[in-house]
This record gives sequence, C-alpha cells and structure tokens, in this order.
Amino acid sequence: MNLTGTLEDDGRTLVLVRRFGVPIDDVWASVTESERLARWFGTWTGDPSSGRVLVTMNAEAEPGAPAEFRVDACEPPRLLAVSAEDEFGNWRLSAELAEVDGGTTLTLRQKELDPKTLPETGPGWEWYLDRLVAAIEGSEPPTLAGFDTDYMPMSTGYAALVPGGAVDDS
Repeated sequence: MNLTGTLEDDGRTLVLVRRFGVPIDDVWASVTESERLARWFGTWTGDPSSGRVLVTMNAEAEPGAPAEFRVDACEPPRLLAVSAEDEFGNWRLSAELAEVDGGTTLTLRQKELDPKTLPETGPGWEWYLDRLVAAIEGSEPPTLAGFDTDYMPMSTGYAALVPGGAVDDS
C-alpha cells in the first residue's frame, strides 16, 4: 500500500484525504452519528451541544475506557473539529468535507502532531480511513489482523516525511 498522508505546518500537521462517490450528508453522518461512526472507528455518548462527548474506540485490539473529546467546531456538513488528551498524546483532529464532482472529499488533519509519533500515527490513520471507505461502500473493512502486514510497512515512508529526520528510532 502507498501512503497518502502529507505534512503541513513544518511537520506538525498530518493531512490525509479520501474521496467518496456519495453525497456529503452520507459522509457527514459516518463521522458524526454514533451508530455510523461505530462501523469504522468507535461510538460516542453524551450531548455534543455541551461541547464534550465520550468516545469508545471499538476497532482496537483492546478497547480502552472512553476518552473525553471536546467538540471544538461543528459546522454541518462541512467541518468537525475535536480534541482530546490521553496516554498517547494530544489529539487535535478536524474532518473537513467538500462536495466535489458529484461526490465528497474528506480531508482529515491531525494538528500539533509530535513528529516522533508519525511512523505509528500515519499508518493508523490510513487504516482508520480505509475502514471509513469500506463502511461507506458497504465492503469489508481492513481488520486489525492485517494492520501489521498491510499498514505498518508505511511507517518507513512516514518517518521519511519528518523534516530534519526528527524521528528517533531508539
């Protein structure tokens, strides 16, 4: 598989794009409605209008406790920005949707990225976004069993994107 991510902001923002042959409202529902989000990422509970929800990831090897995500921006059906902090770091995420040629383009950005995490973060987002594609297309999503063989080889390519070789292999 080829990596699709690029870096912006001197390597501090990871950007990945996926294109869908469905209307923008369908993609929006897949990233904002808990039931649809569950098909590829996880579920959320709570009241988004409060500015916070609890997200439980369901595609991981070992589901963890729900993580609190702040809703930083929600402009249906074009922009969702959320943020969280956990033992793996800071997560500043945005999903921007645009109608293009009768379909929809989703641009995912992870901002304030620690460049040292890119060799793991890049393949992880590739996997999740491919799961989103499969959920929208109604096909079988990539499984965790194939992650190490199909996605982790991208790690080297992602490490090479880091400006100045800031990735430490130790």
